[in-house]
Amino acid sequence: MDIAHASPLLGGLSPQQFMRRHWQKKPLLVRGAVPGMRPLLSRSELFALAAADHVESRLVSQSRGQWRMRRGPFARRALPPLSQAKWTLLVQGLDLHHDAAHALLQRFSFAPQARLDDLMVSYATDGGGVGPHYDSYDVFLLQAQGRRRWRIGPCKDMTLREDVPVKILSNFEPEEEHVLEPGDMLYLPPRWAHDGIAEGECQTYSIGFRTPNRGELARDLLQRIADDAPDIAGESLYWDPSQPATDAPGEVPAPLLAFAQAALHSALADRDVLARALGEYITEPKANVWFEPREEEPDLAGALVLDRRTRMMYDRRHVFINGESLRAAGRDATLMRALADRRALSAAQVAKASDQALEVLASWCEAGWLHPREEVGP
Repeated sequence: MDIAHASPLLGGLSPQQFMRRHWQKKPLLVRGAVPGMRPLLSRSELFALAAADHVESRLVSQSRGQWRMRRGPFARRALPPLSQAKWTLLVQGLDLHHDAAHALLQRFSFAPQARLDDLMVSYATDGGGVGPHYDSYDVFLLQAQGRRRWRIGPCKDMTLREDVPVKILSNFEPEEEHVLEPGDMLYLPPRWAHDGIAEGECQTYSIGFRTPNRGELARDLLQRIADDAPDIAGESLYWDPSQPATDAPGEVPAPLLAFAQAALHSALADRDVLARALGEYITEPKANVWFEPREEEPDLAGALVLDRRTRMMYDRRHVFINGESLRAAGRDATLMRALADRRALSAAQVAKASDQALEVLASWCEAGWLHPREEVGP
C-alpha cells in the first residue's frame, strides 16, 4: 500500500492525509468509497453464520418502545420474521470466517495491525438499529446493502439509559445527518455519538479498531512478565541490619516496602521483556478462534499466505504470531517482517529463506497458521 497515494476509499485523501487530518479528530463522509459494493454474504449465509457456536452474534429489537437484546447462536427459527420491522442482527468477526471479509478489512491496514480489530456485520429490517450510542474506538461504517440514515454528533453527555438492555445515550444531540447507500462510508472517531436507522432491509459493515484498556493491559502484561520476574529481579535476599526493636510488630517495615518496590521496578525495567509481553498480548487470538493442524507435510516450494485468523506483528528484536514470540535478525527478520506486513510471501522470497526460517515456516504451516498460496484455510 502506497500511504502517500490518493485513495478512493478515503475520499481522495491519501492514508497519510487521512491519519493526519481525521484519525481520532473528526468524522469523514465518503461517497462511493467502494464502487459497486455488494454484500459479501447473502442473507441466508449470514443467518447460517449466526447459528454457529463459534461465531459471536447478538439480536437487538424494538417493539412498542421496548428494547430487547439476546446473544447467539441463533437458529433460523429464533430470528424474527423478515416482515417484522425494527430488528437488527449483529455478527462479529466476519473477517475470521470469510476470505473476502478479511481482504476488505486489510484495506484499512494503513493503521497498525496492533490497532485493527475486526469487521462486524449489522443486518437490519426496516427501522432497525441499536439506538443512539458511542464507541470507545475508531470505526468505519461501510454500507453494503440498502440504505441507512445516520445522525451523528460529538458526545457531550455520556449518560446512558438505565431502563434498557443495550447502551443507549440518555441525551443524544445530533448535529449532522447522512443517508448512506451501497459503497458509501462514514468514519467516526472515538466517542462520537451516532444513531443508524435502516431504511428498508440493509447491511452495514463496521470496521473497528482495538483500544486497550490501561488497567486490563497492565494486568495482562504483569501476568506475562511474572514468569520471567525471578530471573530479571535476581535472588537477592531482604537485609535489614539496622532494624531496631519495635513496640509495633504488626506494622509493615518501610524498608521492606522499598525492597518490594525495587524488586517490581527491576522486573519492569527490562524493556525487552516488556516488549515481548506486549507483542504476545496483542497477537493472542480471540477466545473463539482455533486452527486446524495439517496432517501432511507442508510444501514450501511456492508462495505462502497467512491464515485469515492469524495475527502476526514484530518489533526491533522479535516476531510475534498468535501469542507466541521468537527472536529474529538479519535476512530472516526481513523475511518475517515482510510476511507480517503483507501477510504473504512470494515463491522467490521463500526460496531465499534460510534453513532455520524454513523450519519455522514449516511449523507454522503444520499448526494451520500459514498456508501454501492456493490454500486459504477452512
